[in-house]
Amino acid sequence: QVRLVESGGGLVQAGGSLRLSCAASGPIFRINAMGWYRQAPGKQRELVATITSGSTTNYADSVKGRFRISRDNAKNTVYLQMNSLKPEDTAVYYCNVDLRLTAGWVPTIYWGQGTQVTVSS
Repeated sequence: QVRLVESGGGLVQAGGSLRLSCAASGPIFRINAMGWYRQAPGKQRELVATITSGSTTNYADSVKGRFRISRDNAKNTVYLQMNSLKPEDTAVYYCNVDLRLTAGWVPTIYWGQGTQVTVSS
């Protein structure tokens, strides 16, 4: 089975930084795009950032200039460097991976378990 294990969440003061990691493991043939989403209390899950297999990135307007997404293909890992954090960044962050299974022919979407990020004011 494919598993996505997230780490790096925690409690930080406004203006601080955190680095999230998401490592994929299992019968993976190839990973296509990766991304990060977040869901705050009482709100819908929203896109934070994505990165393609060619390392093209896309960011939500609310995090541009503060967050940076990157990937390590050799480790099947995606990162989210979060700087200048604000209380409104508080949410559960989920990684998302579009991949092809070793025994499959069609790309499949997988989600991480989520990691809590809390920014205090």
